[in-house]
Amino acid sequence: MLKRLTEALHIPASWYRLLLLLALSLFFINVGVDHFINPDFYLNIMPDYLPFHAEAVYLSGFFEILGGIVVLIPKLRALARWGLISLLIAVFPANIYMAMNPNLFPEFSLALLYFRLPLQFVFIFWVLKATEMVRD
Repeated sequence: MLKRLTEALHIPASWYRLLLLLALSLFFINVGVDHFINPDFYLNIMPDYLPFHAEAVYLSGFFEILGGIVVLIPKLRALARWGLISLLIAVFPANIYMAMNPNLFPEFSLALLYFRLPLQFVFIFWVLKATEMVRD
């Protein structure tokens, strides 16, 4: 009975895959909400050459929250996957900007600023793995 229910709802059968999906959802919802609670941080990491800083911060926060919710809806999970990956790629210039301008971010070590660059690819991999529609 439980197996048929998890299959019908497209809930990952293993606790590991379910945890991966729930953690992904909570991560993006939390970071998205933080864009609204702490916008100054995100405004400060926006590269100068990008326009509409405030709008971009709030829009990315909105889409992070939306993606974190939609990833839990099986029929929309694939859309959430590609939306979250697109978002991670779109915000990558902010990570590059921080690494290239460490003097603007003295509260972070240079190692941390550079560590954030490959971490973005880890997040992309996380999204891909957590949103796979493979039965386990």
